[in-house]
Amino acid sequence: MSPMPRLGLASFRRRILFRGVFLLLAIATIALALVLLKEEKERSYQNYRQGFGRTQAEVLARLRHPAGLLALINPTVHGEDVTPLRPLMLPYGALDFDDQNKAQQAVEMTGCSVRYPDDSSICVAIGNNPYAGGFIYLVGHFAVGELVARERGELDLDAVHRAVISLSIRGETLKWVAPFEALSDSGAGLVRGRLTGFEDTGEPTLASGARPLRDFRGWLWQSGRCVEAAATPPGCARRAFFSIRLPVEAFREALFSGIRPVWPPEDLGSIRVHMQMLAPGGVKPLFDSNAPGPVPPPSLDDLRKTLLPGETLRIQRLGAGKQPLLVLKGEEEAELDSPLIARLIRRLPAQGAVAPSPTRDVIATPLGRYEVALSGDARGIESRLSVVATRVSWYVGAMLAAIALAWLVIEIGLIRRITVLTKRAAAVSSNVQGTKADQRIGQIDVSDLRGSDELGILAGGLADLLQRVKDDVQREERRAQQERDMLQAVGHEILSPLQSLMVLHPKPDDEGHRYVQRMQQAVKVLYGQASPSEALQAANLEVGTIDLDQFLHHVASNAHFAGIEGVRYQRATSPVIVRADEFSLEDVVTHILRNADRHRTPGTPITMALRAGEPGLAQVVIHNQGEPIADALLARVFDYGVSGASPESAATGQRGQGLFVARTYMRKMGGAIEARSEDGGVSLVLALQRAA
Repeated sequence: MSPMPRLGLASFRRRILFRGVFLLLAIATIALALVLLKEEKERSYQNYRQGFGRTQAEVLARLRHPAGLLALINPTVHGEDVTPLRPLMLPYGALDFDDQNKAQQAVEMTGCSVRYPDDSSICVAIGNNPYAGGFIYLVGHFAVGELVARERGELDLDAVHRAVISLSIRGETLKWVAPFEALSDSGAGLVRGRLTGFEDTGEPTLASGARPLRDFRGWLWQSGRCVEAAATPPGCARRAFFSIRLPVEAFREALFSGIRPVWPPEDLGSIRVHMQMLAPGGVKPLFDSNAPGPVPPPSLDDLRKTLLPGETLRIQRLGAGKQPLLVLKGEEEAELDSPLIARLIRRLPAQGAVAPSPTRDVIATPLGRYEVALSGDARGIESRLSVVATRVSWYVGAMLAAIALAWLVIEIGLIRRITVLTKRAAAVSSNVQGTKADQRIGQIDVSDLRGSDELGILAGGLADLLQRVKDDVQREERRAQQERDMLQAVGHEILSPLQSLMVLHPKPDDEGHRYVQRMQQAVKVLYGQASPSEALQAANLEVGTIDLDQFLHHVASNAHFAGIEGVRYQRATSPVIVRADEFSLEDVVTHILRNADRHRTPGTPITMALRAGEPGLAQVVIHNQGEPIADALLARVFDYGVSGASPESAATGQRGQGLFVARTYMRKMGGAIEARSEDGGVSLVLALQRAA
């Protein structure tokens, strides 16, 4: 297959337009995503500033609530074990444990209770006023059936409901047992009683004469409603609420030692309390403060949930040094985001994309004043936006993929076929021009592009047209072959009488003998090959040595026999030996003389001159007066079919073969020929190699 011709930009306009539309569509999709992302970034910063103010207000409100004050004055280490229980300091001076409603309300307000999976709870706490007596309060509830009370003076504790309490403080363990003693039945199933405290000796019965502890006080109230809505009293389990005050001698000794007590005690975190509520004869306790799965009271760490990603809450007690009490940071969303999208969001310019300024507030507690500082970070905003943008990027990617898929389908199914068809059509147009068109046209095939659609029909029509052209080319080749055969036959018939003429002029010194030989050579060359140009290119010359001066003198002297008058040559002073084929060189000079004769000014001579050219070369200059050759024609005057130097040459029947023959023979003899417009006419310069 011959190479495809280079096509101009105009042949690609439709394809460029089509591809440009898809490119613009893809760019518009990306630009739309970027604009929306920029607007979302501005909106996120605006919302964040508003949310930052709400977060600040919520944090301060929670810290000023009793539950927040409890968390402030009882900082806990995150992940610390809940059980055994340790006392917390309440934001109140003391607890009104004798009143069920007040005690229950105080516990619920502060949120100091530890809750268990069976819905029981207990709060172990002390008041914030050391002069309130130095007690530990135990307040909570559990579910129990009918309570069995101890009668006054009864020593067997295993037969009644009772509370067993142990307190580990400063290297010693104190234990109490508190049996339930009913006071009155308020009706509607309500039960109220006292938990009377005795020193626990580990025995199931009290010692004879055992007396209750004076400062140990405890109450137990039982509701009249069943825990299970479908059950009915009195046999169902009902909620029992207890409120106990434990006397702590170590606290009292600190109060009356004469030194201002340190409150809360420095070892408050090491104090441990364990409480069990036992049923009559029961081995498994109804309530155990060391039961598994306890839920601790709210702590400062719970404020982390109110913080947005990127926000930092710093709580520091004033006057306690520079070390902050607690530093909390908003939890980052554990969603996947793209680092590339995160960098893009950071680089996107957005109005008002400034994080809010840090805020500082002071909260007063019974233990002192606490500074609460809240600050925001733009990276948190961008991180959340990056997570959302990463999720949306899949949709943008899907849109781009759909655009690319549509482009590929049209490109492969339509544009590629148009491109191939265009190139092959251009190849058809190019290959039917120039030389060897008949050979190249046969190599073009578009039958593989046939189909039922518009392009397939067009390709089919072009294939049928090419097939007809190929058939015509084959017929033309057969006709040309017949003409060549006929020319060869004509040449054979012409050679026969020339051989007879050669017999009539057998002597080499006979002028007729020389011209008959040239005629025989011309007939063999022209009628023995496929075409004149191919014949001349394929001719074999017998290059030898000749005296160029003698040769030119002979040609000039006999030029009138060829019908060329006025040829002049000035002989050289010595022989000039060159390498050439005598007959071919005579054809060259004769063709040039005939060409000069046609184009010279009438009555002017044709001059031939022998010059010394470059080292190793001899030059022959043949000059005639007349119209010069156009500059555009100088490079083409020796091509086959280019006739003369003027448009009138075509009217005289000239075929443009003489100068082509001259250049062909000169090249085969190792020489060169050149045309020049000079001295009011035209000069043709022949260059031949000198013989060594």
